[in-house]
Amino acid sequence: MDTPVFDFARSYADSGTVRFHMPGHKGRGPMGWESLDLTEIHGADSLYEADGIIARSEENAAALFGAGRTFYSAGGSSQCLKAMLALIRRPKGRTTILAARNAHKAFLQGAGLLDLDVRWLWPEGDYQLLRCPVSPEGLEKALRTMDPLPAAVFLTSPDYLGHLQPVGGLAAVCRAYGVPLLVDNAHGAYLHFLEEPMHPMDLGADLCCDSGHKTLPVLTGGACLHLSQTAAERYAPYAREAMGLFGSTSPSYLILESLDRCNAFLAGKGPEKLQRAAARTAETKARLRRLGWRVPEGEPLKIVVEAAEGLPGTALADLLRKAGIECEYADADYLVLMTGPGNTEADFARLEAAFLPCPGPAAPGPLTLTPPKQVLSIREALLSPWEAVPLERALGRICAVPAVSCPPAVAAVVCGERIAEDALAVLERCGVSEIPVVLE
Repeated sequence: MDTPVFDFARSYADSGTVRFHMPGHKGRGPMGWESLDLTEIHGADSLYEADGIIARSEENAAALFGAGRTFYSAGGSSQCLKAMLALIRRPKGRTTILAARNAHKAFLQGAGLLDLDVRWLWPEGDYQLLRCPVSPEGLEKALRTMDPLPAAVFLTSPDYLGHLQPVGGLAAVCRAYGVPLLVDNAHGAYLHFLEEPMHPMDLGADLCCDSGHKTLPVLTGGACLHLSQTAAERYAPYAREAMGLFGSTSPSYLILESLDRCNAFLAGKGPEKLQRAAARTAETKARLRRLGWRVPEGEPLKIVVEAAEGLPGTALADLLRKAGIECEYADADYLVLMTGPGNTEADFARLEAAFLPCPGPAAPGPLTLTPPKQVLSIREALLSPWEAVPLERALGRICAVPAVSCPPAVAAVVCGERIAEDALAVLERCGVSEIPVVLE
């Protein structure tokens, strides 16, 4: 597969052309990559008006992922996610969207800026703060009660603990009701390239965003917005403008080049390497389970370890750091490790050697929540003057901006909701000491 963006940048760097244009480093500098860092010069195309090398590279990506159209982002999945919301926004009146409660902070920001009315899907079954399982039956029940129907259904899958929603079944429900399905697939860009593809585009989603930089060899900030074949007919003409609403007019060409080069990786030995990494990750999970650790099933390139009583996930992370290993995330209840084709056999062996037998039973489970009362719209709260107050002074106040931005979790309280006692207990458990509240 050709790599038109990277090839142009390399050719330009080798040409010796004198640069009387941006960036200010003029292709020279101490970091060594400045020669490949470009702007929208002649021949380089322009991300939000792409009709040249960037457009060709995006076509390559769409073919690889099985999408109707693909659009690049140098602003991560946050930019793509907000663009999805802009695309489904209805022209008259407020737009309602039905969303699983574990949406990322970027979703709330987009909903606030676009003045969307969000109705929440709360977790079904075994309640966990970082998971929000939604069944096709539960979604169908929620849609059946809504009149008018929402403009879209929004899911996060995989979530930060590697939980995968039943996207295929949920997509079938959405099709039956004529409602588009949007998926925040930031953690699952690689899922199309497994032996059994599990990408939202494979399972019937209409729009989804991938953070290539999370699991593929892409620079931080590299992401894609994918539209299905059907959705492309409706939304593709407006997609670049929607992306431009939330992205810099000076996107990083280094990031775009890395997305372009990743196409060659995925068209070559990338799938084989990803599948080997998934198999090796499964071996590590099995070895940890034999040591007594509780490691739930989930996405193939994520190892989630449940904390033991007396040994929270944060303490376990500290023990790994002493062994020269840095995790992705840790809190009182979980340790999260992300693997990938860049991890060597020595990496996995070192990780396994760092784990001793589990010292005891599971730690107490996460606290539960009562759905808070919405007092202001997300937009009203997000754009209101606010003050940060200690948790002990927050009871009864109105949340202004989210107190926990990442990972996407079952939010204790979001913009415009009144803060209750159980929400404060959850925030305290998450390590939050103060929260922004609407200034009264």
